[in-house]
Amino acid sequence: MTDFPTDHNEEIIVEGLDRRKFLRAGGAAVALGAVGLLVGPKLLRGSEVSANQGVGKKYVMVIDLSRCFGCRACMQACKIENNTPEGMMWMYVFRFEEGTYPHVSSWSMPRPCMHCDNAPCVKVCPVGARYKREDGLVATDRDRCIGCRYCQVSCPYSLNYFQWKDPRKNQYYDWLGSEGDPMRDIIDDYSPPYSNPSLEPEYGQEKRHIAGSGFKKGVTEKCTFCVHRIERGLLPACVAGCPGHVYHFGDIKDPDSEVSKILAENRSFRLLEEAGTKPSVYYINGTPPGENVREIDAIVGKV
Repeated sequence: MTDFPTDHNEEIIVEGLDRRKFLRAGGAAVALGAVGLLVGPKLLRGSEVSANQGVGKKYVMVIDLSRCFGCRACMQACKIENNTPEGMMWMYVFRFEEGTYPHVSSWSMPRPCMHCDNAPCVKVCPVGARYKREDGLVATDRDRCIGCRYCQVSCPYSLNYFQWKDPRKNQYYDWLGSEGDPMRDIIDDYSPPYSNPSLEPEYGQEKRHIAGSGFKKGVTEKCTFCVHRIERGLLPACVAGCPGHVYHFGDIKDPDSEVSKILAENRSFRLLEEAGTKPSVYYINGTPPGENVREIDAIVGKV
């Protein structure tokens, strides 16, 4: 396999997996259709996560599996907020089933982007379009992305989507045709779906344009933790739109933040942590999906 250029002259995986093995594991995860079925994530105590504390901000998400009943309202909130095209699931809620009748149980597990600290997608990008922000978010600079999709191949969580079509023509209805006439009359073309939310500003300390929301054809997109909301002091749409209070979002470097307190008091795990990706998404009050778990009620859609 070709050695792709990286921003840092180091291996993608730092804990036991080399580049080839990692990419192979990622491909297997895609084939299975559900992350976490290959290997069981490491369980953490609160005292272990406290080592992340320091100067500056570091955003993380905590997901309480005991409160998730699989309504998928977070998926709807993400779709509405980011206007992602059909088949692009930045947020996805797995509905799992295990056991045999009559001893069958079911549970749900949300899966946003993991915004990994040691993100393989960042390491394989040959042009530096995929990058890690100072606050922990992993983003794509749409001005630099060349559409090679190396990030898509390298991600073991299957969280990257390539924008194949003109975003103006890749909505759930024909915005530019007769179907879109009533809506255009109402909003006077002020904020069409393919440009809402506006990602025109240069976000973060890095001052870079971030790809998302079907903004530009030919680039790879993914969950941004709703960067346009975070920078206005708002919570990501999935967090704000969850009726079960499943999600918690905040700065893990602040010992007084909600996420820091929750992680200090609860046992947690992160998906595929043994791959060395160091995800920024923690799960509490649950166990990782094992080999005997089956996905039910899967959502499919054309891209």
